[in-house]
Amino acid sequence: MRRMVAETRLHPSDLILPAFVREGIAEPVPIQAMPGVVQHTRDTLRKAAVEACEAGVAGIMLFGVPEDAKKDALGTAGTDPEGILQVAIRDVRAEVGDDLVVMSDLCLDEYTDHGHCGVLAADGRVDNDATLERYAEMAQVQADAGVHVVGPSGMMDGQIGVVRDALDTIGKEDVSVLAYTAKYSSAFYGPFREAVGSSLRGDRKTYQQDPANARESLRELALDLEEGADMVMVKPAGPYLDILAEVAASVDVPVAAYQISGEYAMVEAAAEKGWIDREAAIAETLLGIRRAGARMILTYWATEAARRLSAGR
Repeated sequence: MRRMVAETRLHPSDLILPAFVREGIAEPVPIQAMPGVVQHTRDTLRKAAVEACEAGVAGIMLFGVPEDAKKDALGTAGTDPEGILQVAIRDVRAEVGDDLVVMSDLCLDEYTDHGHCGVLAADGRVDNDATLERYAEMAQVQADAGVHVVGPSGMMDGQIGVVRDALDTIGKEDVSVLAYTAKYSSAFYGPFREAVGSSLRGDRKTYQQDPANARESLRELALDLEEGADMVMVKPAGPYLDILAEVAASVDVPVAAYQISGEYAMVEAAAEKGWIDREAAIAETLLGIRRAGARMILTYWATEAARRLSAGR
């Protein structure tokens, strides 16, 4: 009876798997703060993509981790056609074709020696317009590599319009843009910094959103839609379910939410201590995000959760 009258249902196709691929390693590298998640080699990434596809997961969001020696002030490894992310996109497309939606993170933070999401001006602040030029080039090389969806995540003003124009200019009108519309300056990103080998010192409060603000998200939403976003995202998911619900109620485009590294780590740590039921907690957090209005959920549990859903558990 409970199952029959359930108002919200979760399906494997609601899930997207974020995955990290690291340059120059022969074996996967475990991420200490995220038990069960690794920095993949190119070979293990291909395997993970196949497993996600077979489990019924809708998509995979790729993050590249270059060798430290290749990081520089402009993040040029991020726009190198032979850079790790572009190579990984081609690898995954060759492995799964169009059976899995291949997405890519479009940001400079993994590739800069200072760890910020953009180009720095002489005074040390992020130069918005100079960064947009880099994002345009990054969008084009990712599209040329075969990505289905780009995810501009740097929170620069005007980034969606610039990326859309850059894609259209090279005839890639069919590449979709997933806007990181409401990306908050959160304490829950900590484990992610390890996952991408971030060089950041300090914080990103000058360009990520203030956790105290809600109306700001709706202004960002209106701008992203006006600039041509095909989908929009709220990040993090769990602490911002109110924002997610408001965004979902305001738009007629698909809405995504990213259950980030800190959210993952808290559940895994508590479960390891025996304080909570791990599987039940995973299911409940994902259902809550779906209930708040997300049509797509980026979660590190995507493949595992999809398998359990398919098995009726």
